[in-house]
Amino acid sequence: MKRQLTLASAAGVLAAGSSIGLLATSAWLISRAAQQPPVLYLLVAVTAVQAFGLGRAVFRYAERLSGHDAALRGLARLRTTAFGRLERLAPAGTAAFRSGDLISRLVSDIDSLADRWLRIRLPYVTAAIAGAGAVALSAALLPAAGLVLAVSLAAAAVAVPVLAGCLARRAERQLSPRRGELAAATADLLRGAGELAVFGQDGGSALREAADADRAVRRCEGRSAYVRGAGAALTVLAGGAAAWAALLLGAPAVRNGTLAAVALAVVVLTPLAAHEVFGVLPPAAQQIPRLRAAAARVSGVLTRPDPVTEPAAPAAPPAPPYDLRVQGLYARWTPNGPWVLADVNLTVPAGTSVAITGPSGSGKTTLAMVLVRFLDPAAGLVTIGGTDITALDSDQLRTIVGLCSQDAHIFDSTLEQNLRLARPRASDAELRDALRRARMLEWADSLPAGLRTPVGEHGARLSGGQRQRLALARVLLADFPVVILDEPAEHLDEQTADELTSDLLAATEGRTRLLITHRPVVPGSVRQVIRLDGTDPGDAAHDGTAPAAGG
Repeated sequence: MKRQLTLASAAGVLAAGSSIGLLATSAWLISRAAQQPPVLYLLVAVTAVQAFGLGRAVFRYAERLSGHDAALRGLARLRTTAFGRLERLAPAGTAAFRSGDLISRLVSDIDSLADRWLRIRLPYVTAAIAGAGAVALSAALLPAAGLVLAVSLAAAAVAVPVLAGCLARRAERQLSPRRGELAAATADLLRGAGELAVFGQDGGSALREAADADRAVRRCEGRSAYVRGAGAALTVLAGGAAAWAALLLGAPAVRNGTLAAVALAVVVLTPLAAHEVFGVLPPAAQQIPRLRAAAARVSGVLTRPDPVTEPAAPAAPPAPPYDLRVQGLYARWTPNGPWVLADVNLTVPAGTSVAITGPSGSGKTTLAMVLVRFLDPAAGLVTIGGTDITALDSDQLRTIVGLCSQDAHIFDSTLEQNLRLARPRASDAELRDALRRARMLEWADSLPAGLRTPVGEHGARLSGGQRQRLALARVLLADFPVVILDEPAEHLDEQTADELTSDLLAATEGRTRLLITHRPVVPGSVRQVIRLDGTDPGDAAHDGTAPAAGG
């Protein structure tokens, strides 16, 4: 990346120098040609004009090519880092962000950071070196003109950008967060469109939130555009003032013989070419507050603490049998938040099934998040096969413990591709066997496209029961020794829920199973039932032979 940036800077300086040289040489050539000298006297200037004209295009292309190559390489690394970080945060760590705003941070804000190189650093490097060359040329011909050009360029490079930055600082700082709010409000409105239609509502509050966010974005963009226009106007005025000053200083110098007549046009027109190079600096400086705000928003994702701390030296994976033990478990979602689980104890012998019941909010799903290491215990001990799960690499643990959750994500793809998430290299026979055990094969075979049938976004073309059975088929295909079934029959009618739960337990027979549900458990379907009631640890009720559980 450094090599590409160096090449882009060099090419940018040469392109800017070619632009200044083209105008200066053309001015001298026109002035000298007006004196009608022999043509041979003009050949060097004619050749220089052609060289500067071609060089400006070639070097500008090289600058864009190298600069964009460097910027895109940097963006690729930053995106990879951001999505790797997101992988570590999800799902517990992403709850602090609204989904639309998180997407805005990971897409728009990261994309805007390319401007640090292309529209800020490279233009300033180019302008500084090319401007110094223009001042040196003018000073060599007429020192006073060189001084005037230096002052005008300093104003264009410093005073105008600082003024533009001060006037637009607030708007630019707010632009990235406001865009994030607009993305979040729009995503919420689109997700809730179905419910709004069902209940005959026009989405007044959601529409107002989106409209308010849109107006806030437009206000920021409008103020930024006004300041950008004013900065461009001031830069043009500075260039015009420098040209007029050079003319006023150059005319007397020609009369008294201190400046050659053919050089007067060079002295007058050089400031215009130099200020054209400096014209990009006020908009560049104006973007600095916005880019800082975008960088801070991206940093807010990259520096967010991990909900799970990986061991420095992971322990070896445990060997079968995989019994599950929880002793004195405490857990909460934020460091200073309320306890969601308090002094929870349970034992699931290898190859048996235990049900965890309790009302909503009692910590059942939180327990599942701890068991698959999406959330670390605040205190207590959880072991799989006698090994503390916090001593295992979380990805390694999830090759042993599988989760079939109530909101398992179904991708907007085909049945086959959704299944292959569990095992990409599975054969067709293995896919069909997983569907058979999940009691979906007969239905899948009845479809015209079979396993290549699209399921729609979030499985919109599937019923609730079919989505859950597809999620179960993925778990079966992955062949996890320990399976956690988190509210597998949620949102289903009672008969379908009972049938699905029975099928789930039958399909996972012989594995260590933890069934999490708020529904009554059919007697005899599991070895024991443990209840979390969300009360103090000493008040928790339990059934069977399990130790007392609280949450």
